[in-house]
Formats: sequence, C-alpha cells, structure tokens
Amino acid sequence: MKKSEEYKNSTKKDSEQIIKALIDFYPEATCSLNYKDPFELLVALILAAQCTDERVNKIIPILFDKYKTVNDIANASYEDIEKIIKPCGFYKNKAKNIVDTANIIVDKFNSNVPDTMEELCTLKGIGRKSSNIILQECFSKIEGIAVDTHVTRISRKIGLSNGKSQQEIEKDLMSMFDKKYWNKINHVLVYHGRAICIANRPKCSQCPISKFCKKNK
Repeated sequence: MKKSEEYKNSTKKDSEQIIKALIDFYPEATCSLNYKDPFELLVALILAAQCTDERVNKIIPILFDKYKTVNDIANASYEDIEKIIKPCGFYKNKAKNIVDTANIIVDKFNSNVPDTMEELCTLKGIGRKSSNIILQECFSKIEGIAVDTHVTRISRKIGLSNGKSQQEIEKDLMSMFDKKYWNKINHVLVYHGRAICIANRPKCSQCPISKFCKKNK
C-alpha cells in the first residue's frame, strides 16, 4: 500500500460508534449464504471465492440434491462436481477442494465438520476467514473476525487498519472492537459494502459512518 493510501487513525472510541451505527443501520445483517448444515456452509464458502453469494445460493441446492452427504461427495469424481459448480467460476480448483475436503472430513473427522480453528484450517480451500464464519454460524464459537474483500476495503477507508494481509487486518480489528461485536463485524461491513460503500461508486451522502471515513478528510 502506498503511503498516501494509509488512513489508520480511528480510535477504540470511534470503533464503538462505528459498529453501533452499522448495527442500527443494518439490523437484518446475517450470513448471506444459504445452508442446512456445517458441510453445506463449508462447500458454499469454497464456491463463494470470487463469486457472488446469490449465484452460490442457486448452485448449492442443485449440488446437494444429487450428493446428499459428505460421504457422497467424497466418492464423487472431480469431473461430476465440476459440471454442477461451473457457473461459480474457477470450477476445476473448487471441485478439487470440495472433493478433497470431503475425503479429509470422512477419513479424519468421522464424517463431521470439525469445530476448531486449527482443524478447519487443515481443509482444502478453507482459511481463517471461512473458519471464522463456520465456527460462529454453526458452532456458536467466536474466535476471530472473518475478513473478506469488503471488510478489508472498508476497514482501511474508515481508519481501522492498514494491514497488508487479512490476518493483519483481523488482528487490528480484534484489538479495536469488544469481543461481543466480533460476530457482527463481517455481516454489517459486507452489507455496507454492497449497499452504500460500493467500490468506485460509494453513496457517501447516505453513509451512516461517513464522518469516520478517512477518504473524506
């Protein structure tokens, strides 16, 4: 990041006002991916990489109508999975990750999606961001903050982090926000990034946290 693009100077007091304003503005903010169980959410998160949640939500029912369980997918061929998930893009790599991860879950975790950060991060196509989402959505465990492209971009604009990696940004956010908000941050920033703080065409006049935006300074 160039020096001129660094904005971090929001305070912990600012962060409290920011998150409260966003929660009030987006009271309906929840996980945008549809799923019935932890494995469906895990697969949806693999498919969601560089793909819209809307498209993933159309593909997941088709995939799991044919392959009912983790064991079914573990026994599927890459090619068969590829045919179904092709609309999600990068389908060859995603199909491999889905099938390989299903086999890991069957072989190492007795066909159950693991419920620890360390174990989830051993799965193909699953990093800290996806693990945080799985843990909080499926197991009510809050270990960190899911950092995606929306969280990265908006965190920088409102001066919460200049981290160069998702892990650095997550660490900054964890230090800035009380833990009681950790499971809300990804949801409200994703909603905000889609509705108001749109990349390259933000609706600043409608933004509930515009006074904290360092690009307006």
